[in-house]
Amino acid sequence: MTALASYEHLRSRLYIALALNAAIIAAEFVGGFILNSMGLMSDAGHNLIDQGSLFLALYAHLLTAKPATEERTFGYHRAGIIAAFLNSFILLLTACGIALVGIKRLLHPVAVDGGWVMAIATVSFAANLSIALLLRRGAEDDLNIRSAFWHMLGDAWVSLGVVISGGAILLTGWTMLDPLVSLLVVGAIVKGAWPLFKESLEVLLESTPPKISASHVAATIEAIPGVKNVHDLHIWAVEPRLIMLTCHVLIDDNHTPLDLLQLVQTRIASDFGIKHMTIQLETECCDPDDVHCDLGKLAKQHRELDTLAHRH
Repeated sequence: MTALASYEHLRSRLYIALALNAAIIAAEFVGGFILNSMGLMSDAGHNLIDQGSLFLALYAHLLTAKPATEERTFGYHRAGIIAAFLNSFILLLTACGIALVGIKRLLHPVAVDGGWVMAIATVSFAANLSIALLLRRGAEDDLNIRSAFWHMLGDAWVSLGVVISGGAILLTGWTMLDPLVSLLVVGAIVKGAWPLFKESLEVLLESTPPKISASHVAATIEAIPGVKNVHDLHIWAVEPRLIMLTCHVLIDDNHTPLDLLQLVQTRIASDFGIKHMTIQLETECCDPDDVHCDLGKLAKQHRELDTLAHRH
């Protein structure tokens, strides 16, 4: 499947997901209100937030297809990262809200019709799981779609929890199971949302991608004959699939710069998979006293500061 076909296919799936989720929200709000079920009402509220998250994911997905402009030379790749960050953050807040309301219902339980709760939640579970499966393929290498996928998978687990609580209430009459199960599901939501929140935040902070070590990159370049040292090294991701690198490389005078540059680029691309790089070759450091002109000095300085911090 071509990139364009894959893009169009994923967009169609997001439209279907929005339609299915809208039907879930309407059914659970009405059912929860009539049946006085905290589990259904919480799940409906959760789905309402997810509807906004799906809209956000779709909007970001559409933006990422736009070409770079004079104002946005990287294009709109970060739109998906921002959407992932907001989605995961909202999901964590939602988990906190469900936990608070669940605790309140544990302290002040109300009568719940377990049979109807179980029936509505079963439909919700099937729909949420279907949406998650629709998004699963796109979630493999797209952080934005992955956040929407985990949103919907989290909803499926919440709905399954409500199904279980409805069945238990029907058999035992213990209405406190309705909020109790919702508290257990909160853990599953947090488990899925937290890694997404952390990964998207790291990208927005322009941290070095987790699978790449800056010191390892520097050591690899410095091991190339003719390279004296590497400084001003920066590695970051515009989004997880687009990793950038910039650095200054101090070289010997008796080596051909273009041949050495090509060798450095080839080594970085083959060893670390970084294709987008800007490398400046130098025969002398602009400011030899600057600690950033020697990453070894910088690493030593960091170790000394860590040692000093541990002593105190």
